[in-house]
Parts: sequence; C-alpha cells; structure tokens
Amino acid sequence: MVRGVFVTGTGTGVGKTLVAAGLLKAFRDSRVSALPVKPVQTGCPLIAGRLSSPDLEFSLKSAGLSPGESLKNLMCPFRYGPACSPHLAGRISGIHPDIGSIIVKMKQLWNSCDFLVAEGAGGILVPLNDSEKMLDLMVELGWPVVLVARGDLGTINHSLLSLAVLENAGLQTAAVVVNHLTEDISMVTKDNPRAIARYGCVSRIVEIPHMRNLEESVGDPSFMETMSGLSRGIMERS
Repeated sequence: MVRGVFVTGTGTGVGKTLVAAGLLKAFRDSRVSALPVKPVQTGCPLIAGRLSSPDLEFSLKSAGLSPGESLKNLMCPFRYGPACSPHLAGRISGIHPDIGSIIVKMKQLWNSCDFLVAEGAGGILVPLNDSEKMLDLMVELGWPVVLVARGDLGTINHSLLSLAVLENAGLQTAAVVVNHLTEDISMVTKDNPRAIARYGCVSRIVEIPHMRNLEESVGDPSFMETMSGLSRGIMERS
C-alpha cells in the first residue's frame, strides 16, 4: 500500500486545506511523488457543467499540478453542491459517500504516485453516511494524522477532544498544527499551543502565523520551511 498522511481538523474552517497544500508542495519539492486526495467535498461550485472541488484545486495549483479530469475524479470522487455535512449532502443528492468506494478510487490513484496527502471534510467525527464517519476512513487507511487547530480562545477543549478520539481509535498523531486565523496576539493565543502540547501529550506541535493572502501562502518562505520540517517528520513515521 502506498504511504500517506491524513490532514484533519478540530472543525470546519480551521485551515486544513492550507496545511494539506503546503505539505503536498513540500513533499514534491523534496522529490517525493505525492498527490492530493480530497475524498469528499461539499459546497462545490458548478464550473463548465461540472462540480469543482475548491480544496483540491487549491492543492493542485499550489504544487504546480494540472491533472486531467479522470485523475481529478479519483482524487475527489464525491462532490456536492450544498455546503453542509457529507451525510446530509448525500441524503439530498441520493448518492452517499462511502469508504469502500473511496478506497477503490485511492487504489487506482496509487498507480500514479508513491505518497498521498489526504484532506478530510470538517472534523474527525463528521458522518459520511448513516453508518460511517470520517474517522472510520482514517482508521481504514491507518496513516499518520496531522490535526489542524485554531489558535484562539476555545481551541484547547476542541483540540484535546480531537486528540483523545484519535488516540482511542489507535491512530498516530504526527503533529498538531496551530493555525492563527487572526492577527490578534494575546496571552491566550501564546499559551494555547503550549497547553495543547502539555495536556494532549503531543510530541510535535507547530504554529502558523496569520496568513493574509492564502493564494500566496505556499510561496511564503517561512510557511514552507515549517511545512518542509513537518513533511520530513511525517516521512520518518510513515
């Protein structure tokens, strides 16, 4: 089985796509034949008659990749227009995402690479259908997990709960990435990463300062230095 890493988050809008794209570029810059995977994407715009995955497109653009539609369909097999949980999007469309189908697509994608950077949808326990959650897919893959968290007030509880779920499922947390979504700096935002590391028993925690322009983020030397260090640590674990 091809090696990989799974990027998840403490919730929606915490910066999973930014981290996934940064890691993908870091792997490819170090000559690792890596490709992105966004198994499920909701809130997809209709472009030229097709539902497009914004998260996948961002990762591809960041890494300078331009695959054809057939390869993109393997990278993001389940796309939905409504911006909601995958289980609800599946109920509305009548086609639910399921782990078996996702794994089949991934196995086809493995013929084109040596490493996959997968990005989840929402948080760890987001339901995919009536019986499967995102966590079940992560367990099926068994890859190291990168947990992305906010840097502001409330993130300690969300992060520790997420870490506990991952540990109980037998998954290895490669790192927690604390993404500062605002420019606010306070004793709270300074202490949060330390608290998560201490109370969550995290071996590796990294911080991302507020990025004003996400489109240019993967060109930021400081950000990419952080992602390169993280990618090296992941390769040692996978």
